[in-house]
Amino acid sequence: MLEKDNDLAFKHDSTPRNIPLSDHGLQPRQFSQAALSIVEKLQSLGYEACIVGGCIRDLLLGRTPKDFDVATNATPEQIKDAFGNARLIGRRFRLAHVRFGREVIEVATYRGESPSDAANPSDGTSAVRELDGGRLVRDNVYGTESEDAIRRDFTINALMYDPSTETLKDHVGGYEDLKTRTLRLIGDPETRYREDPVRLLRAVRFMTKLELSPDKATEAPIRPMAPLLQDIPPARLFDEILKLFLSGHAWSTYQALVAFDLWEQLFPNLLQDPSAPPMIVKQGLKNTDARVAADQPVTPGFLFAVFLWHRVETRAEALSGKGLPPVNALGQAGDEILYEQAQTVAIHRRFSSMAREIWCMQPRFLKQSQRRGERMIQERRFRAAYDFLLLRALEEPALQPVADWWTELQKTAPPPAPSRPHSGPKRRRPRRRRRRNDARAQAR
Repeated sequence: MLEKDNDLAFKHDSTPRNIPLSDHGLQPRQFSQAALSIVEKLQSLGYEACIVGGCIRDLLLGRTPKDFDVATNATPEQIKDAFGNARLIGRRFRLAHVRFGREVIEVATYRGESPSDAANPSDGTSAVRELDGGRLVRDNVYGTESEDAIRRDFTINALMYDPSTETLKDHVGGYEDLKTRTLRLIGDPETRYREDPVRLLRAVRFMTKLELSPDKATEAPIRPMAPLLQDIPPARLFDEILKLFLSGHAWSTYQALVAFDLWEQLFPNLLQDPSAPPMIVKQGLKNTDARVAADQPVTPGFLFAVFLWHRVETRAEALSGKGLPPVNALGQAGDEILYEQAQTVAIHRRFSSMAREIWCMQPRFLKQSQRRGERMIQERRFRAAYDFLLLRALEEPALQPVADWWTELQKTAPPPAPSRPHSGPKRRRPRRRRRRNDARAQAR
């Protein structure tokens, strides 16, 4: 358990535990060559640099990292000077993206620990750590390697790898926590959750995705602090939801979100009893996990169609009672429910449009005509809408014969035509201006 006193001990003890190759077993070939090249160049220029974060955690757990990050004591401007193709991004914390072909490596300057360290750096750029009610809204405070390790969220994400010595540096006990599969926040948990409430969701994601058990100090504040998520911008919550539900552990993640009272912060009043979700939600999440495991594509649009369906269906029934045709009722109900949900989680338009198309196709499945059906199979959203129908049939047995009819039709109908690559809008040829004869011009 990490108490505040332990946090202070971390601050004063800047000596890391150096773990040699003979213990950790990681080989340079397991790392991105682009990241290795960046570290090598920065070190050759006299800067400190190492590979950091989740990639080391994943490698030690026998997983394949999605990306590789680099940390250094060079400022963002110095990083940009070192790499001509670097692009500086970020307001909350300034960092650089360095591109190597299709690969983009995130290179960040070591973060500082204390607001008292917020002095203007020598290059004249602003370095400010700004708190709003305990929430960190700006964090451009640069520091040392040890301060950067302490500023990270969980101990398992604070490991650093120096390719020049093939050594792991551990400032906060993350190496041992990985061995015992323990999820532990660095510092005082309540303070760290208040700095960035999204850490509540990250804690759940690491528990489910990496099969880690939280220590008591990390777990205890999650439920009482769950309402802090209401202050997070809807667009940022959308990005976090993608990470939560599209990584192959959607069903276990849902169960954990409900258990920690986080689901209601993301989808308020959506389900009557989140602890006993409708079959369409439960099986939809399990199907998503199966598709990820089979390396098949998944889309947030389908997932949001599943989550919001019962609210949309109820609203559509009320609109149909007022005389609106079923497809129009579903379209209007979908727009209303999507707007309401966007106040909490901002759903990108292309995904909300897909969900709306899936809903609006449902009444059309009831019209079972060979010719009509074969035309419908050719439509872009047919497969997603059909999969959605299969989920609905699990809850509504009366729909099973309908689903069976469409299943059989697909065996004999012509396959959908392959989509043509989009070449962009046609360019109009510029209109050529007529040249008037000088004599005619003078005559006028």
